[in-house]
Amino acid sequence: MNRRDAIGRVALIMGGAVIGAEFFLSGCKPGGASNVADLFKQDNVAFLNEVADTILPTTAGSPGAKAANVGSFIAVMVRDCYTPADQQTFIDGIGKLNDAANKKSGSKFMDLSPQQRTDLLVDLDKEQKEYTAKRDKDIAADKLKHKDDPSYVAAELPKHYFRMVKELTLLGYFTSEIGATKALRYIAVPGHYDGNLLYKKGDKAWAT
Repeated sequence: MNRRDAIGRVALIMGGAVIGAEFFLSGCKPGGASNVADLFKQDNVAFLNEVADTILPTTAGSPGAKAANVGSFIAVMVRDCYTPADQQTFIDGIGKLNDAANKKSGSKFMDLSPQQRTDLLVDLDKEQKEYTAKRDKDIAADKLKHKDDPSYVAAELPKHYFRMVKELTLLGYFTSEIGATKALRYIAVPGHYDGNLLYKKGDKAWAT
């Protein structure tokens, strides 16, 4: 699966543009927040792997996100493909996620049981969906308000950190070897095009 296809699938799942997609496609480095290197510390990569593995856990049919080392992918993507403002939002989000874990269960995320982790991330996903819907509505309303102003520059409202985490988890997993060959169906050298291929409910999507 190439980068553009992967981003398209994640955007379809998430229902909107993928943060940092333009940089991921071009391979550009937009510059970094001063503390972005902290993401590569072993404990932070381990934390990101555990969060990602809660989003995409191991199943009977395929390994989970931790097996694909999605945590390292996330750190690289935030460093190389996020603007400094988005990088800071993401870094601050690690603390916010732990704060949410403490508020809900009295412990940091890494100390929660698998079910507690899942319950927490379900709550955060609901929160980010509501936040993103309001953010998009506010941006659209502001653009409409200034539609006749040629000097208007749209306000840059911050994204929700958990949306970033979820997007990067999906993108990292389905562009990994494990995701492409175990979670999806993969043929190294695809055959002829068949526009009427039979599909049974539950079949894996194709990576190629």
